Order: sequence, then structure tokens, then C-alpha cells
Amino acid sequence: MKILIDENMPLAEQLFSRLGTVVKKAGRLITREDLLDVDALMVRSVTRVDAATVAGTPVRFIGTATIGTDHLALDALAEMGITVKSAPGCNAQAVVEYVIAALMSLEQSRGCDWRNATHGIVGIGNVGSRLQKTLLAMGCKVIACDPPLAEKGNSGLQDLQEILKADVITFHTPLTRSGLHPTWHLADYVWLEQLRPHSVLINAARGPVVDNLALSELLKKRSDLAVVLDVWEGEPLLDIELAGQVDIATPHIAGYSFDGKAKGTWQIYEQFCEFLGETVQGEWTQLVPEDHRLTLNIRDIDSERSAAALVKRVYDIMEDDVNLRGTLSLPQEQRSAAFDHLRKHYRLRREFGTVELQNADILATWPTAELEILRSLGFRLVDCRRQERRV
Repeated sequence: MKILIDENMPLAEQLFSRLGTVVKKAGRLITREDLLDVDALMVRSVTRVDAATVAGTPVRFIGTATIGTDHLALDALAEMGITVKSAPGCNAQAVVEYVIAALMSLEQSRGCDWRNATHGIVGIGNVGSRLQKTLLAMGCKVIACDPPLAEKGNSGLQDLQEILKADVITFHTPLTRSGLHPTWHLADYVWLEQLRPHSVLINAARGPVVDNLALSELLKKRSDLAVVLDVWEGEPLLDIELAGQVDIATPHIAGYSFDGKAKGTWQIYEQFCEFLGETVQGEWTQLVPEDHRLTLNIRDIDSERSAAALVKRVYDIMEDDVNLRGTLSLPQEQRSAAFDHLRKHYRLRREFGTVELQNADILATWPTAELEILRSLGFRLVDCRRQERRV
């Protein structure tokens, strides 16, 4: 059996080589010619696969190590008898950590009082529901919107117009262009111009969920708004003007923790084993390289005694912003490659719950409110007032 994998999938070679011969290639460069002697294809979101891509090839299994599937022509592939699997929830925690890191950064740069704000979450799937749970654990007020779930009878959900009452609005929807509830340009100019004064807008879903041109036009009039974009229309060639207008601009890496990507690979490996009737071996955590383990000495940040200081030491979101902005002055033909380069060679980022905290007993002197935020984010804390707990 021959298996073609996106070279940007961590642990993929170790896992799939147990089942066949593995060939690696950059995801955006995979073509039909690469699949002429391939039995299974493992990709991420940058590889678009439709009927023409796999027509006349031996491919019978496609796995995408991502939550979203809008890069795959699911109906056409199903009609061809090809099994397609995704990895729902694999990077949900990473996206939650991205959102909180962004809010903490805006708190410092803009004075954003996100802790006492009302948060509007659009899309209550794996990511949105986890973000909702995290914010509620921190004591924040949350308004949730998910029309498809509301139709199924889920309670406590509001419509998109109600979300405009929130101070912070985040999008976590799939990208759909048809059906009863399409999300393409869900946030159009008419909706965007109703945002409350000094509100925060974050898109970590798919670029076209927010009308980028409309947002750019609005920001020319509304300097009070704070905007964080991780996803863009026209990726990998994003709108330079819009990038210059937003507060935080990152290259589609919200879910790019090592753990999130590794869990995505593992989920596809499990499903491919089931497809083949093979036995799953071990756990993905057993394959984490020793040099990927992260430790943090609390003594180094004890003078600040804040959750934001600890989060920044583990994941400094502004490093991603600076790196992307550094590519915007390049000629157009180089900017696309630079965008992909930032993703392909993304630095090691571990999720908060994996970090080993040294001298954690010092945390006993920290404000209780700061510790509750850290617990809600999954940090493993030990102090004299409470037993070790991971939330």
C-alpha cells in the first residue's frame, strides 16, 4: 500500500509507515499526477480535493487532519466510493488558547476589559463549545449562536442579531455557501456596522465567514473597533490593507499547536486502521520527542503574578503577528509562499495543559482570580490552598 501525506502533518510518517509505504509532499502542491499510484491520501486544509483530483487513481481513502472539510468535495468523493474522514475537535483547545491569548494582548494594548465583557460566540461546535465552557469557568457572560443546533432543539441559543449585544464576538463556524444557514459572508457590511462601540471581533474560523472588503471599509470609519484575524479571504494571498488595519494578524495558525496537529494526525490514523481492519498501536503521546517537552519556572514571572504573564511565556501571540507583518512588504508573487512558509515552519507551540510548571508552590501567593483563569485554561497547578487539578 502506498500512502501520500502532507509533509506538515506531525507524527504522520511514524504512524502511517506502520500500514504501508509513505510518500511526503507539500500539501498545496499535491496534484492528480501524484496520486496515480497512491491508495490513500492524508492532508490538511491547504489541499483541495475534488472529483477531478482523484479520478482514475487508486485512491479509496482520504483523511484530513483538520476540523474543517470545506477543502474537500465531500458529495462528489462519496459518489466515487471514496471514504473521507476528518478530525473533529483535534485542535479545539489550541484555538481556545489562541482566543484568550489575543484578548490578553488586547487588554494590554487597548485596555480591553474582556474579563468583565459579554462574549458572543458564533458556532457552538467543538471549538465554540469549548470556548464557551472556558469563558463561563472564568466567570464571563456568554451569548451563543448556532442556527443549525437551534433547529435541532438545542436550548439557550440566540440569533446572529442578538450576538451584536456582545462586547467580544468570535467566529468558530465551518464555511458553507449553500443550505439553510450558509456562513459565507455571514458577517457582511450591514451586520458589521452594527457592532457596539469599542467591541472586539475575532475570526478564527474560515476567512470568507467575514466579508474582508466590508470589514476593511468599516475600519476606515471605526477606529474604536479591535479586530483579530487568523483567517483571510484569498489565502495565502491576503489583503495587505486589511492586515494593516487590524490589531492582530496571524497566518491561519490558531489551531497550530503541536498537540492539536498531532491529535489530528492520530485521529486519522485511528480511522484509517479501522478502514483497513488493522489494530491501533499505542498512543500519540508516546511519540512526542523529548525536546518538545516544555517547562516553565514560575520564579521567572512571579513579580508579575498574572495569568497573562504566564500565558505570554508559553504562547506569545504577538510573535505570530510580527512574523506575518514581516512578509507584507514582499512582492506579491513572494507573499503567498511566505504565508505558507510561516505555517510549514511554525515554531513549537505546546498547549497549556502539557506545560510542566517548576516551583509551582509559589502560586499560593498569587491572586485567586488569576489562578482561576489559569485553571480554566487547563494549566496544571499545585498550591497550598487547592489540590492539583486540570480543568
